[in-house]
Amino acid sequence: MRNFFNFLRSKTFLIQLGLALVVAIVLVFLSLQWLKSSTNHGEFVEVPDFSKMSVPDMRSAVADAGLRYEVLDSANYNPDYPRFSIIDQNPPAGNKVKQNRKIYFTVNPSGYKKVTVPKIEQVTKRNATSMLRAVGLDVQRTTYIDELGKDMVYYIKFRGKRIKPGDKLPKTSKVELVCGNGNRTQRSDIKADSE
Repeated sequence: MRNFFNFLRSKTFLIQLGLALVVAIVLVFLSLQWLKSSTNHGEFVEVPDFSKMSVPDMRSAVADAGLRYEVLDSANYNPDYPRFSIIDQNPPAGNKVKQNRKIYFTVNPSGYKKVTVPKIEQVTKRNATSMLRAVGLDVQRTTYIDELGKDMVYYIKFRGKRIKPGDKLPKTSKVELVCGNGNRTQRSDIKADSE
């Protein structure tokens, strides 16, 4: 045991320990330099603003910036953006990223998705309006016809055409409710008079 402690204090051991430390420091320094050069340490690319850009324009801008991209599923249609244009990007514009970083895009679809017209015949105007809003349709106006059920929906129209429950319309479409005004139709009055 005494020989071991004497060896630890010897000049030979201390020289070898010093050489090992120098070699370790040189190896760490060289590794760090290699990592800096291979990962472009300190070199960043500013992410451009791709908002409202068409997909072909976005592709060329991504290539010019030295980045990569991936298009995520389309979002809900946004009328403030052109069709098939970029709505959202991650990371956002102005962020500093490494070259060859992947940017994720959300694209505006060609239009609103279609929704199914609910069964609202023989329902009050108020309930029908709520049911239509629930599926994403808007009541633009209400017209009245001579029918007994006051404010009872008899049918609905879209762009002047009568539509049936189950038909598909683009979300946010404006429809017209055709309701009864509480008056009897002339035919029933004539029939009643003739009896």
